[in-house]
Amino acid sequence: MLTGFFMYMATGISYQNCLKSMYGLHRFGIKLELSTIRRILDGLGNPQESCACIHVAGTNGKGSVASSLASVLTRAGYKTGLYTSPHLISFNERIQVNNRPITNTAVLAAYKAIRKVHSGDREPTFFEFATVMAFFEFARQKVDWAIIETGMGGRLDATNIIRPRISIITNISLEHREYLGNTLEQISREKAGIIKNRTPVITGIRQKKALAVVEKTAGDKSAPLYRLGKDFRVRRHPSGTFSYYGVEATWHHLKTGLLGRHQVDNAALVLSACELLKDRSLQLSLDDIQTGLIQNRWPGRLEIVSDKPLIILDGAHNFIAARNLARFLVTNFRNRNITLVIGILDDKPYKAMLNCLLPAVNRVILTRAKINRAMQPEKLESIAKNLLPAVTIVSNVKQALEHAIKTAAPDDVICVAGSLYVVGEAKEALDSGLLY
Repeated sequence: MLTGFFMYMATGISYQNCLKSMYGLHRFGIKLELSTIRRILDGLGNPQESCACIHVAGTNGKGSVASSLASVLTRAGYKTGLYTSPHLISFNERIQVNNRPITNTAVLAAYKAIRKVHSGDREPTFFEFATVMAFFEFARQKVDWAIIETGMGGRLDATNIIRPRISIITNISLEHREYLGNTLEQISREKAGIIKNRTPVITGIRQKKALAVVEKTAGDKSAPLYRLGKDFRVRRHPSGTFSYYGVEATWHHLKTGLLGRHQVDNAALVLSACELLKDRSLQLSLDDIQTGLIQNRWPGRLEIVSDKPLIILDGAHNFIAARNLARFLVTNFRNRNITLVIGILDDKPYKAMLNCLLPAVNRVILTRAKINRAMQPEKLESIAKNLLPAVTIVSNVKQALEHAIKTAAPDDVICVAGSLYVVGEAKEALDSGLLY
């Protein structure tokens, strides 16, 4: 039977109270099963079936791939929905149509509709509720295509209720072990759960054991599999552009609007999807693809938010992302002093992340986001001091960034990293006028 949360009257509820109620759903934790979301969607008339979908899973890069695909399809004239997580500042960022977050009014309308139809023994989780909200709004706005990013894993992720036209698995590394498994094979099996019968799947996975799982799943489901490095590839050029060599198409003079060498590999997955979509008679010109790629912006991923001082925001929330960030810093700022402001969540490989990042910087300021999963800076301090002499603790993200700015020389680089929650708080502080 329904609890007090859903018994609350819908009339007169404000946007802020709507979000407060939704955030309250975090207390129900993470539930990897599909019966609850399926029941709610049935009650709403299955809005997830109203448009064509592309499903994106993976450990790193899935948000970059999803946003780039949305940018290309929007550029080509298709009304395009994009569902990603988490948000940096506003909840509305999670649900976008034609690269614009949905309105507060739309959030509230979806919230009321979902509460009206929900019934069952279990409350939905926050992520389930947000996922249904995205499908509801995409159906209401009659989008042509929806790009859907998984939250965790794939097989039992709330987004796996869809029947996509294409599935994409970016890459695999060890993450969320308490939910997905302790080995690459186990985690790959969960990610591969988004593969559907006779539905093309694109992947950037390179590890043999992880790839073997995806290959077997695709084979069992008669799903055509396209692999980066085998069925399609990219070649980087000194000019900063790259070429794409696909199954049939060859495209030159390409450039991504996202910084970092790894973004070219992410773009390759996008281009493979574009090639498949063109084969299915979608009108995607080379200009649409080139312009969509270069115009894409994905906040909090190697995002330069200030020139004086130079401030870079990058979520870098696991080892692979930290390694990519370290490589970017060393390659581009070899002769400049770098201050790292970092906070890490308690379920992340913090030792490996610090071992990777700290040799690339001159000093570090340890902080923590305002979330109960954030690790205490003192726990990071002992490791940091073994790697770097200049270690400071400023527990509040805004104050940590403020300290970094005040104590940096004019030509220094400041990088905020370790968690998208830390990046979100830093971005909010900057938007509120921290630099002025």
